[in-house]
Amino acid sequence: MKNSEYINTIKQGDCIELMSKMPDAWVDLVITDPPFAIDFKAARNNYNRTGNRVLEGYNEIEGRDYLAFTLKWLSEATRMLKDSGSMYIFSGWNYLKDILIAIDTCGLTTVNHLIWKYQFGVVTKRKYVTSHYHCLFLCKNDKKRQFYPYRRFSKDEKTNNGGSAHYKDKEDVWEIKREYWQGAVKTPTKLPAELIEKILDYSSQKGDVVLDLFLGSGQVSVVSKMKGRCYIGFEIVPAYYEFTRERLESGKYLIESIGY
Repeated sequence: MKNSEYINTIKQGDCIELMSKMPDAWVDLVITDPPFAIDFKAARNNYNRTGNRVLEGYNEIEGRDYLAFTLKWLSEATRMLKDSGSMYIFSGWNYLKDILIAIDTCGLTTVNHLIWKYQFGVVTKRKYVTSHYHCLFLCKNDKKRQFYPYRRFSKDEKTNNGGSAHYKDKEDVWEIKREYWQGAVKTPTKLPAELIEKILDYSSQKGDVVLDLFLGSGQVSVVSKMKGRCYIGFEIVPAYYEFTRERLESGKYLIESIGY
């Protein structure tokens, strides 16, 4: 397999430096959740987590550096992406403008601007409660990108109320609940396996290479492995890297509900 030395590996270090040493146009799908530059200190009690089960070391980016930082990693990820590939970037609203500028600068096409409804659990008194993430669905070549519209539901499959199941599933607002690991060690942030599985179903097939630049808990790589995709990931925080490596090698904290 081309670039086989990178397939099904994760690396600890700066993703920008690590990507700079890798070839062009060999990744089928990028799914990544970069730092949000919101002074998220990843305190052990964030979002009502049990303190002694949350790994420390979260690496934040200063707001004044966010555009330059985004341009660097997105340029490298774009270079590594195939013309037939796709990219999904998660973002908060605070520095979304910088990500959008970087997308235009890198010449990527925005296919969809998805909204993931997500309860942060933070009560506000002087503003509305933030209850969503942004997810930007991008590609290099809109005519060549792959998409599998009936992977999850057939053309004729119906919802419980008689509507089109595949239409409902492909709406651009996703209501997917947070995922809780009761009694398990965890990183401060984690995408639900259900969310990653949905993206993999629509934008990849078995054997495709899936890249995550900011591994965190390793969810993207773990779910990719479970669904028969190849994975490659980077993580700058040593404790998070070791946590993901253990998950991949030992099968610890795998997700039982994964389908196709």
